[in-house]
Amino acid sequence: MPNKGQISNLFRTVRILYPLDHLRFRIEKRRNKTANQKFKSQNPTISLPPDYLMYESFQINYEKYYNGGHDTARWIINLLSPLIDLNNKTILDWGCGPGRIIRHLPPLTDHSCAYYATDYNEQSISWCKKNIKNVNFNFNKLTAELPYPNEFFDLIYGISIFTHLSETMHIEWINELKRILKPGGILLLTTQGDNFKSKLTDQEKKTFENGKLVVRGKVKEGHRTYSAFHPDAYLRLLFKDFKILNHLVTDPKSKSHIPQDTWIVRK
Repeated sequence: MPNKGQISNLFRTVRILYPLDHLRFRIEKRRNKTANQKFKSQNPTISLPPDYLMYESFQINYEKYYNGGHDTARWIINLLSPLIDLNNKTILDWGCGPGRIIRHLPPLTDHSCAYYATDYNEQSISWCKKNIKNVNFNFNKLTAELPYPNEFFDLIYGISIFTHLSETMHIEWINELKRILKPGGILLLTTQGDNFKSKLTDQEKKTFENGKLVVRGKVKEGHRTYSAFHPDAYLRLLFKDFKILNHLVTDPKSKSHIPQDTWIVRK
């Protein structure tokens, strides 16, 4: 019996994964309708992005988008506080989507930093500019070119961004992030590591265990359905120009939620 990885690859081959994902969006929207209406009625002053923008970057659950984004922002602060003083720093959310995390950072850091965010989804950036204050938003293309000067940021974080990029883009983007990060600056990234081997086909597992990146493409690169899986050996090579400060692996608590690895490196 084929596993989910084989089914996913079949759907990619016959070019129906993208429409199936859009069908999943409609199902999830209906499933969360009551909970979302309740959250919206209880929180009328909270700006929420259009449903598909939320789904594409995370999931279509208003409470998890907003309160979960707050929790993730707090998690980032707690992880990094022992490594960097988050006062008067310049911070970039790389791949911010519709602002799930970055919208919470200014109040959580006493508005003491300069906050920037960038994403390749023009609609997400347009929504963020209209609805989120105290953050400088930028629309970027998929190619690794950002408008910031060399050695500009003290901290860059990217939550599940490399997970949707090709190997070529891994190399080009790590070089671009290195360019704009200050010497001694911190880079935090999450990736699909060993926890995700259960999702791989037998051939993909062999590639993964040989230390090579596994990429499932045949859909729009950068989209949620484009997926990359990261063995430790591959990332240690990718981070060759950085000092690895921490590599966190969290054991899955259930089959429905598989946590990504967290890598914290210093330039």
